[in-house]
Amino acid sequence: MNLISRLNPPTLPNAADLGYSQISVVEPGRMAYVSGQVASRPGDEAAPESLAEQMRIVALNAKAALDAVGASPHHVVIARVYVVALTPERLQALMPPFLATFEGAQPCVTGIGVAALAAPDLQVELELVVRLPD
Repeated sequence: MNLISRLNPPTLPNAADLGYSQISVVEPGRMAYVSGQVASRPGDEAAPESLAEQMRIVALNAKAALDAVGASPHHVVIARVYVVALTPERLQALMPPFLATFEGAQPCVTGIGVAALAAPDLQVELELVVRLPD
């Protein structure tokens, strides 16, 4: 039984071609809310300078959080990605590693350009809402 139905109605832009869904319908059940994940790993490593490399670390952290609650990328209902100094060029660099995070699932996505994140070297943060498997 699929616990999340993805919709891209013809009355809205076709987000499926871009790798996400306009609407996710969730069956009743337990939910998890994953705090914003950034390019920080255990230890004192500095975040990489590249936005794409930071997104790869963010993806690893998001997957670790999903593993911790027994979920997979296919259980993500919505992903909110916060990007410092968001431009079309930065979005283009971000999208391949961002979409790879979801292993083909197409959750709802909101992209938000921000002036800064919690530390000056951080460029991207990913927050998730997850419908936990039964």
